Amino acid sequence: GLFQRRQRHDQRHLLNMGKRKAKKRSNSTLKTTSYFKRFQVKFARRREGKTDYYARQRLTLQDKNKYNSKKYRFSVRFTNRDVICQVIYATIQGDVTICSAYSHELPKFGMKAGLTNYAATYATGLLCARRLLTKYGLDETYEGNTENLGDDYHVEAAADERRPFKCFLDTGLVRTSTGSRVFAALKGAVDGGLDIPHNDKRYAGYDLQDKSLDPDTLERYIKGGVVAEYAEEMADEEPEKYAEHFAKYIAEDFEPVDLEEAMEGVLDAIREDPVHVKKARSKPADAKSWKPKKLTYDERKANLKAKLEAIVADA
Repeated sequence: GLFQRRQRHDQRHLLNMGKRKAKKRSNSTLKTTSYFKRFQVKFARRREGKTDYYARQRLTLQDKNKYNSKKYRFSVRFTNRDVICQVIYATIQGDVTICSAYSHELPKFGMKAGLTNYAATYATGLLCARRLLTKYGLDETYEGNTENLGDDYHVEAAADERRPFKCFLDTGLVRTSTGSRVFAALKGAVDGGLDIPHNDKRYAGYDLQDKSLDPDTLERYIKGGVVAEYAEEMADEEPEKYAEHFAKYIAEDFEPVDLEEAMEGVLDAIREDPVHVKKARSKPADAKSWKPKKLTYDERKANLKAKLEAIVADA
């Protein structure tokens, strides 16, 4: 009866003494066969962390009542040494780029170094806009903003003329904080004459407390004034660090202290001739060939004959 039950309980207790109690496995974490059968992998570019499909869907889908009208996006991307601005539209077969501009093109306009800073990004956006409008014959109708670069600008449709070219800003995966270089490219494109819906809240110089834009600060950033001030301060206080930090400017004989003055000439040169001229491709005279030349039947026969003669001679 009770005594035997108590005895059995004590025996079990003695047997389990010192043993760790096994944890009960939760059914929620158990991955069954049906879990793996139904598992769907994400898109390749999502797995690689390259495309934000939530944003892309909204930038590419066009209203049904607009039929086959293209939905253009102004894409801005950054690498360690380059700024890339492109105007793209999506098709089922793939994206089509109709115009592009790169900051490595800026040296021919007079900006020889510092090709990834705020000023270079603005110039690249301006170059892309002017190149696109020139391509479609809208460059004279919509000249954009040429004075007071610090003021926010919105292009207005000209009377009895074609409407301005409209596209939407595609920032990719970059953090869209106030003062980000992405918005320098946007400002350049807008000043170049493109119609991109925006406001001034993310430009450099926007005060979050006062909720207002300081045009002088923004213009200083656009013309590289902040870089010039930093370079001047460093040259006076730490000449060795200056020589190392601005080595590319010095190598190109392009004074960072005079960047603000140089930028005015750069922006004028971009507006004067934004068209990209393709270089004629020519095959180099002493082109290297890594694969062995394919021999004819007669050549192979002659080689074999020479080999056999060499073997006989050695024997």
